[in-house]
Amino acid sequence: MPGPILSYLTSDHDRLNGLLERSIRQPGVVGRAAYDEFRSGLLRHIGMEEKILLPFARKARGGDPLPAADQLKRDHAALAALLVPTPTPAIIETIQIILLDHNPLEEGPDGIYGACERLAGNDAAAIAARLESAPEARVARHYDNPLIQEHIDRLLALRNAEENE
Repeated sequence: MPGPILSYLTSDHDRLNGLLERSIRQPGVVGRAAYDEFRSGLLRHIGMEEKILLPFARKARGGDPLPAADQLKRDHAALAALLVPTPTPAIIETIQIILLDHNPLEEGPDGIYGACERLAGNDAAAIAARLESAPEARVARHYDNPLIQEHIDRLLALRNAEENE
């Protein structure tokens, strides 16, 4: 039976995936209400992992990060950058492709969440409570600029190059 960290964060993945799917129900059109909720939720989720979960794991491992931590950070950077411009079906497709590779690194007994459960032991419920009480993310307006696309392209290339090594 999954512990509280794995249960909470996997459930949040399911919620976010549902919102993303709702945002593209109508082909060629982005449903903004569902997408805006997804965007805010994904930024919060990334924040929970970057500010609570990964630092906890690193400390519990005596300063050594979890083996997949670098890939997660590259994925998080690419995902966050993709949330900056106004959403398009192409952007959402790219987000979905990243999440198809990313979520399995975290979920399941051998993923990051399972590793954190084991590291936390009896403190897993306290870590899960910290995750659940994480604040909502502050979300800025979309920003469309060629420099943003260049930044996204660099982050995607870095993510893909490192992932394929």
